[in-house]
Amino acid sequence: MANGSKSSLEEATRGRAHFSEHGESLGAAGFHDLEDAAVHTDDLLVDSSGESVVVDAPKGGFPEILINLSWDRIQVEKDPGFFEKLFKGNKKVIEEEPVDLDLGCLYELQNGDRGCLQAFGDMYGSFSTPPYIAHQGDERTGDPKDVDEQMIINGAKWNEIKRILFYIYIYQGTPNWRRVKPEIMIDIPGENDLKMTPHVTQGDLVMCAVGTLENLDGAMKLTNHSEYFRGHAEMDRAFGYGLEWEDGAKD
Repeated sequence: MANGSKSSLEEATRGRAHFSEHGESLGAAGFHDLEDAAVHTDDLLVDSSGESVVVDAPKGGFPEILINLSWDRIQVEKDPGFFEKLFKGNKKVIEEEPVDLDLGCLYELQNGDRGCLQAFGDMYGSFSTPPYIAHQGDERTGDPKDVDEQMIINGAKWNEIKRILFYIYIYQGTPNWRRVKPEIMIDIPGENDLKMTPHVTQGDLVMCAVGTLENLDGAMKLTNHSEYFRGHAEMDRAFGYGLEWEDGAKD
């Protein structure tokens, strides 16, 4: 885009949105819940929005890099129905609220190829061929004890990758990050893990851009974004991947 067009776009949206500062992107910045960006006190690589760390490649290159997502089932109290009252009195009924979170990423390879990986759309990628990132499958229930969704990056092919933006979004269920308590962990062998729990309360922000892995001359730069959006397209514009998005639903 020409400088004049960029200036016109900035002027047209002045006063209603702050522009993203992620590279040359022209989208509006997301929402940051700065008070809750850091929620852990140990085992952290980076613990607040905007913080970065650079990890040098070990001798022989990076091994597998894991990005894990887990979340808790939500239990809610509901007033008893007629039959519950008949057999159990007025005791509150405990039910599980269905919640489905998805883990995904936007990626850009060194050759300019860009794309998206996530369970919705069966876009699982590949570990041994481009993009050298593999999504391990969809989990729709949540389990407080185990990893629910996972992506694996082929560290041996790290030099083929330019950048990866990993994100989570609430596909089904009440869009309340505090109640769902998702935790995302980035496991880089030889380094402390990054753990993050989104806590934003704005109900219309179902998407969280968690962080970016960037290739810096073979080293790996990890940046914590903790930035929230209303959807994929808005997040994409903020980070400048330039993909096309369509609405849809899982089978």
